[in-house]
Amino acid sequence: MTQRTIKEVRAYTVRGKGADYHDQDGYHWIDDHIATPMSAYPEFRQSRQSFGINVLGTLVVEIEADDGTVGFAVTTAGEIGAWIVEKHLARFLEGRAVTDIERIWDQMYRSTLYYGRRGVVLNTISGVDLALYDLLGRLRDEPVYALLGGPVRDELQFYATGARPDRAKELGFIGGKMPLHFSPSEGEEGFRKNIAELADMRERVGDDFWLMWDCWMSLDVEYATRLAHAASEHGLKWLEEALIPDDYWGYQQLKQQAPAGMLITTGEHEATRWGFRQLLETGVDIIQPDVGWCGGITELIKISALADSHGTMVVPHGSSVYSYHFVVTRTNSPFAEFLMMHETAEEVVPMFSPLLLNEPVPVNGRLVVPETPGFGVELNPDVPRDRPFTH
Repeated sequence: MTQRTIKEVRAYTVRGKGADYHDQDGYHWIDDHIATPMSAYPEFRQSRQSFGINVLGTLVVEIEADDGTVGFAVTTAGEIGAWIVEKHLARFLEGRAVTDIERIWDQMYRSTLYYGRRGVVLNTISGVDLALYDLLGRLRDEPVYALLGGPVRDELQFYATGARPDRAKELGFIGGKMPLHFSPSEGEEGFRKNIAELADMRERVGDDFWLMWDCWMSLDVEYATRLAHAASEHGLKWLEEALIPDDYWGYQQLKQQAPAGMLITTGEHEATRWGFRQLLETGVDIIQPDVGWCGGITELIKISALADSHGTMVVPHGSSVYSYHFVVTRTNSPFAEFLMMHETAEEVVPMFSPLLLNEPVPVNGRLVVPETPGFGVELNPDVPRDRPFTH
């Protein structure tokens, strides 16, 4: 292949669904009284949008090679991310070889340390990194998973995240992860409602179907421990992201106090190998980095290797094709998450619809990752997007 260089980097924003899947209109289960760190304030309990979970919007990063080939990726970063790409990160890409992915990542990370390290800056770096992999795959006429060493299994199997694990079972998924609806601030009545909901769902799905809880950083160690022990009577497989991401000591304590056989999982809102090194040292059972937030594929490779050395599974958070191409190449990622973005979680629909075209979805809980070059998806030309900044 002729060595291609990067001609131009462009950053766009999109409102409504897309990578910022919390940016929903009307009723959606993902915004219906879910326990969060803000549940301590009654006025912010019913809707996560009320405290601003949807304020960022979607960032689209396009990278054009000198032959006109364009790779792209999407993540959650909005106008802040677009500004970072156009005004700061573009200098590390334009004119460089498309294959200089490791060098580009290191320069983006080092140059943003003074205002970054996690959150929207790492989301933005992730978007650039994913777009580079998409571009390289297109130039080489290969799927991204081929660039990562090739698949270690013929297909992916999935659990489903959504409000209807009973429906997920009917659709062929291996398990169902429910949002936790009531937080510690809602007292013992909320605690009892949580357990009653789990007991009801266990009755619906039977004993052999996985049930998990997504606590979305809403609990403290004492409540999480009590909840885990009460939930163990109903066969809860794992308790996810019970504490805020920075409470590594709390996760270590929770792991030590959890019922035997129950998995403690977290990492959706963690980033970089350094953050995950701290997290892995707590002894949690599964880490769940989001490839669109943790630093992209370049960083997820390092995070996964660290986890493998700890004997810890890596099951990335959502993120559709961006995680599928990674998971299929890793022996310590035995299954994947599918986020049910249907309004009532009763049907399988593409996660990033309508923004992406050709986005594959599981059938009977399984999926063969397509051989299409890059990540195998295209931007929907009918979805309006804006380029708020240039460089």
